[in-house]
Amino acid sequence: MKRINIALDGHSSCGKSTMAKVLAKRIGYTYIDTGAMYRGVTLFSIQNNLWDGDKPLVDEIVRRLDDITLRFKTDGGENRLLLNGEDVEDQIRGMEVSNKVSPISTIAEVRAFLVKQQQEMATEKGVVMDGRDIGTVVLPDAELKVFVTASAKVRAQRRYDELRALGKEVTYDEVYQNVVTRDCIDSTREASPLKQAEDAVLLDNSDLTRDEQNEILYRMFVEKTA
Repeated sequence: MKRINIALDGHSSCGKSTMAKVLAKRIGYTYIDTGAMYRGVTLFSIQNNLWDGDKPLVDEIVRRLDDITLRFKTDGGENRLLLNGEDVEDQIRGMEVSNKVSPISTIAEVRAFLVKQQQEMATEKGVVMDGRDIGTVVLPDAELKVFVTASAKVRAQRRYDELRALGKEVTYDEVYQNVVTRDCIDSTREASPLKQAEDAVLLDNSDLTRDEQNEILYRMFVEKTA
């Protein structure tokens, strides 16, 4: 069976990362969570006070990019992000990072910095990569491209349930506003806006169970590699 690259794009909290993880494990591919990488840069900017209120200090962040090292490690079958050698997987999933990651992702130099790394990870094929611009910018030649979405209310409820299960003190309204705001920023930013690639398959999982969406994605892979 030939090895291919698989690109999953879509809105925040639509479950694409979970889908990508499950598929990668099932078919023996490498999973790369590009969203975690943007969250890693965001956490670095917070840790180093590179913000003026709600606005990132773009020049300072760009100047400090060479101080950032991002790596993934596997722990118990799960990918975890290392920021300059420190496991920050739990920290990057909190609301503080969630509320600031979209502004960071609009910075062209940050995107170029991370896209280069992401493309290098996929040179040998056999990669399942998810994010916002994988099929359009990072891996435009990916053999299988899927654009995942769901209604904002459904995505907010899923994200709220996930955060509460992790013990985070958040309200549904807070999470819903975050989802809507991120949709707007991601879709209208100048650098690599979120959009469906022309050759991507649309997968709306608003009314699908996890098992159903995972099986649909797996069937797409089988058909593409047959």
